[in-house]
Amino acid sequence: MLKSSNPLAVWLRVVLVAVFLLVAAPPLVILAAVALFVADLLAGLRPCRSFPPDALPSTRAASVVIPNWNGKDLLEKYLPSVVTALQGNPENEILVVDNASTDGSAAFLRERFPQVRVLELDRNLGFGGGSNAGMRTARHDIVVLLNSDMRVEPGFLQPLVEGFRDPRVFAVSAQIFFTDPSKVREETGLTEGLWIEGRLHVRHIIDERVRALFPTFYAGGGSSAYDRRKLLELGGFDPLYEPFYLEDADLSYMAWKRGWTVHYQPRSVVYHEHRGTIGRRFNEAFIQAALKKNFLLFAWKNIHDWRMLAAHFGYVYGSMWVRLLGGDTPTRTSPRALLAALRHLGSAMRARRRAQALAAVSDQEAFRRPLGGYFRDRYETPDPNREKLHVLFLSPYPILPPVHGGAVFMGQTLAELAQRAQVHLLCLLDEEKDLATNQTLDRLCASVEFLVRMPHDRGGWSALLPHAARVFSNRDLAWRIHRTIFTEKIDVVQVDYTQLAVYAMAFERVATFLFEHDVYFQSIARGWSNERSVVRLVKSTYEYLRALRFELRAIRKFDAVQVCTRENREFLASFLGNGTPLQEGLRAGIDVNRYRYVAGGREPDTLLFVGNFQHLPNQQALNFFWQRVWPLIRRQRPQTRLIIVGAQAGPGFAGVYAAGGAEFLGHVEDIRDPLERYALFVCPVLSGSGVRVKLLEAFASGIPAVSTTIGAEGLASAGGELLELADEPHQFAAKTLGLLADPARARAIAERARREVEQNWDIRVLTERLEASYRGILRKKTGVRSEEPGVES
Repeated sequence: MLKSSNPLAVWLRVVLVAVFLLVAAPPLVILAAVALFVADLLAGLRPCRSFPPDALPSTRAASVVIPNWNGKDLLEKYLPSVVTALQGNPENEILVVDNASTDGSAAFLRERFPQVRVLELDRNLGFGGGSNAGMRTARHDIVVLLNSDMRVEPGFLQPLVEGFRDPRVFAVSAQIFFTDPSKVREETGLTEGLWIEGRLHVRHIIDERVRALFPTFYAGGGSSAYDRRKLLELGGFDPLYEPFYLEDADLSYMAWKRGWTVHYQPRSVVYHEHRGTIGRRFNEAFIQAALKKNFLLFAWKNIHDWRMLAAHFGYVYGSMWVRLLGGDTPTRTSPRALLAALRHLGSAMRARRRAQALAAVSDQEAFRRPLGGYFRDRYETPDPNREKLHVLFLSPYPILPPVHGGAVFMGQTLAELAQRAQVHLLCLLDEEKDLATNQTLDRLCASVEFLVRMPHDRGGWSALLPHAARVFSNRDLAWRIHRTIFTEKIDVVQVDYTQLAVYAMAFERVATFLFEHDVYFQSIARGWSNERSVVRLVKSTYEYLRALRFELRAIRKFDAVQVCTRENREFLASFLGNGTPLQEGLRAGIDVNRYRYVAGGREPDTLLFVGNFQHLPNQQALNFFWQRVWPLIRRQRPQTRLIIVGAQAGPGFAGVYAAGGAEFLGHVEDIRDPLERYALFVCPVLSGSGVRVKLLEAFASGIPAVSTTIGAEGLASAGGELLELADEPHQFAAKTLGLLADPARARAIAERARREVEQNWDIRVLTERLEASYRGILRKKTGVRSEEPGVES
């Protein structure tokens, strides 16, 4: 809401703005859209432009250009550091562009710094205009633009110059610190730009793991080195954005669309007195108004994809209503910003036509390439024949201790894969305390990075995302994924769980794999038969529809999808057809040798239930067994004991079951202890999808099992061979009682189950196949043939 000390004035302004939004804003927004459409039609009449080959700039020396307007005090304070930094090479030059200052800056420079060239302008052209004048006057191919309130370290220049090692490099940005270390670092030189819900979102990143040259969305105009010829080809800083802000982002974005690259060099360090030039002359309200206007102009000039532009105009109109009703924020357009931008509509149309003529790649591609992962994919070629592939392994949950089946699969795959590949682990933790137990993974992996679960970004992620994926949607996590792919030269991205499929990427060379621990939308549907609440059933149905839409779309973005069983593969294939390869027999397994086979000496008349109680299917399974099966067993064999093992149970959990003859052990340090001790394993699972790790572990440990059909999915379709099967309460009780009464038959079943996991579910064999699958798909994507004779490329 608009704020004022006078309530009547507040409501009057609200009414006036509402009338503007209802009556005037729609035709104004339509006017802008029509004008840009006309500009595109006119641009389409031009013949296609061919671009000359890119050339490397000379790195023999550099020019440092410093625009100045009435900043004599800043020059006196900060220019000496620049002079000192450039002393090592007499060919370097410093050029101060004086924007018609009235404080005697030019005379001061001639007197105090005779070695500095001064370009005196007869009027104030602003930062952009002064920079353009300096660019045209500079003597060298590489020009470093510095604000007059910037102090540089003695060695700042050489790392910037070294960044121009490829003919496609347009600019290299220095790392920025504030002169006042107590200030929050609002600018760093490392930037990210995303197009989210119809608007450009730009932010500076602080990332200490970026230690060398790294792609960045834009190079800040007051702290970066530019290829002078490329900058002038793009027309320099556009006066469309006067008086200030976004002109540097605009220029870098045009460079990305031209097919050039922009980089961040952390070894080049400068210190900025933030808004030392702008903040002293303009108030915050004026600065914010200029920013809002320029964000609109950026879109009108640069976004040529009409799907993105349509979302933009929807955002413009919608955000004005949200601002009126919910208050102002930096990302919400104001009527004032819209009107200010419309006053420059003609200039924006002309700038748009020029930008289209200079563009070589699409908007979508221009936003992708500055991200580390896409940069690695577009500009570097992974080597499928290197001795050890570089694999990024993404886990949405803690891996240690293995308190749920997925953690067992991930942990044991990591242990084997780390012997065959260079694995870089990015793992989310539920709480800070999980760090201590998971830190031991550092000994397995080439690098590890743990993040305590971050809040999801409500803005920027579609409301159509299922809840399970939405809670993992976070821009900081996305940044870390891209950064790791680039810095560690990743060849393969292994994503575990559907939830993390929000980070699927359209890579051309880097191979991407998704392991569906279960088919999420299938798991939801299987739970409907056990749901008694109409409200929860409606919510579940809505989640199912979102999950169905999301999961099928996400799967198609991966090079291959690993599933647990043939049943999972056939189910997904019925929706997907013959598109994305579905692979079974690569991930669902255990290290059989870790489990000691115990045939005898077990405690008689004991039943073991295992499950993590954060997982809904385990809650439903225990509830079904406790209420409908357990009473039948106790009635016929009252000496039977039920032992419940599982982490993350709620308060009072143990007391509920103790009265009925059950013992709740909670989380145990080593699941192998109860698996070796008790007589019979029960798996009364009614929902979910995939292979039950608990059954594989039971098979390996020699404990005979009784399961539902769903629980044994992928392991057995008929009872009596590897385990007993039953779906109805009376049948489940009868099968359980039958094995308790016949230890010899139970032992025979357990022996066959052990042989089954040894032959078909040993993680060592599966991981060998997994690594071969990585190489095969990587060869197919890169076109690099195998160096081994007889191996298909």
